[in-house]
Amino acid sequence: MPDNPVAFSLVIAVMDEAENAAPLVQEIAAALSGVDPARREVIFVDDGSRDDTVAALTAQRTVLPDLRVIAHDRNYGKSTALRTGIRAASHPIIVTMDGDLQNDPADIFTMLAPFGADPELGLVAGQRIKREDTWSKRMASKIGNGLRRRLLRDGARDSVCGWKAMRRDLYLAMPFFDNMHRFFIALAIREGYRIALVDVRDRRRVHGKSKYTNWGRLKVGIFDLFGAAWLARRFRGRPGTREL
Repeated sequence: MPDNPVAFSLVIAVMDEAENAAPLVQEIAAALSGVDPARREVIFVDDGSRDDTVAALTAQRTVLPDLRVIAHDRNYGKSTALRTGIRAASHPIIVTMDGDLQNDPADIFTMLAPFGADPELGLVAGQRIKREDTWSKRMASKIGNGLRRRLLRDGARDSVCGWKAMRRDLYLAMPFFDNMHRFFIALAIREGYRIALVDVRDRRRVHGKSKYTNWGRLKVGIFDLFGAAWLARRFRGRPGTREL
């Protein structure tokens, strides 16, 4: 197992993932088995599931005793769920991944490695090497990513990949809005931080259904994209300071 260079909190937002919950926790426990528990934590935020996701997660404390499960009273969306988990996190580096088993927990160390080499790094973004999705989803992402790169100039080919690792204080400095998780890269650049892009694996969804449709993403995404572009331009940069 690779050494983890920093203490980190793994934050995972889930909704209606009862069939995926136990296998995912077990894979995470195996991946982190050699990591000092004092230098890591795992937080699941259930965003108003209508199935047995919460019960399936809490039952896995026999596998991962320090597992933390936070439940929303109703569905608020992925960005709010991530916000809940990051606010509750104890460590200075936050790692996010999806809860549908399409992300491989072994990539946690791929996300953390750049922080050991660059102490000034603000955010690491995963970019899927090969999308294990339908043709329509891949095409929709290709079009959306092309438009996003043109407007935001963030240099990423896959901004919606669930894998992100960032400084907690960077996240707390970002302006919050619904669906902001799709713009973490551009928002980190806005705050004046360096970013790193790393390749990660993608796996096919086996259980459950995606919470997003191509039309649904397009309908809200276009407004969010122009809003994020406006935010990026309405900021004069992170000030350098010294106390006298």
